[in-house]
Amino acid sequence: MNQNRRNVLKASSSLTVLGLAVAAGLINPKEVFAAAGYPDKVFGAKSLDDLMKALGGSMPTESADITVIAPDIAENGAVVPVGADSKLKKTSEISLLVANNPSMLSAQFMIPAGTDAKVNTRVKMGRSSDVYALVKADGKYYFAKKEVKVTLGGCGG
Repeated sequence: MNQNRRNVLKASSSLTVLGLAVAAGLINPKEVFAAAGYPDKVFGAKSLDDLMKALGGSMPTESADITVIAPDIAENGAVVPVGADSKLKKTSEISLLVANNPSMLSAQFMIPAGTDAKVNTRVKMGRSSDVYALVKADGKYYFAKKEVKVTLGGCGG
């Protein structure tokens, strides 16, 4: 068996187990981000300004080259499909933020050089909120946002 293939299989199985543990509620997503070296202030951020200060970046610029992928109305806040597509050159990170969630930072993706900067996932939303796509491209931060209305809350609502 090819060693690279073996390494990829080991890494993907570890990530699958970690993802299942988070989905089952055995591990708090905050613990996963904390283990990755994120400062505690990132999780307490209630605004984009607070989050950017915690990340050590300057305020992002709104960009038409970023598209937030999310429904206008989410029938069930427990599983809201969200994503982002960045057309900015040298995109290296995409973060998905939900303004009205207890922790604004919902997901972050590192984008390897030479790949399409498009991500999708599912998040919980307790109530209607703006969903932000925060993109780091060429060392600078940019964002786009979209309002998503939730009819049935997913964070205990």
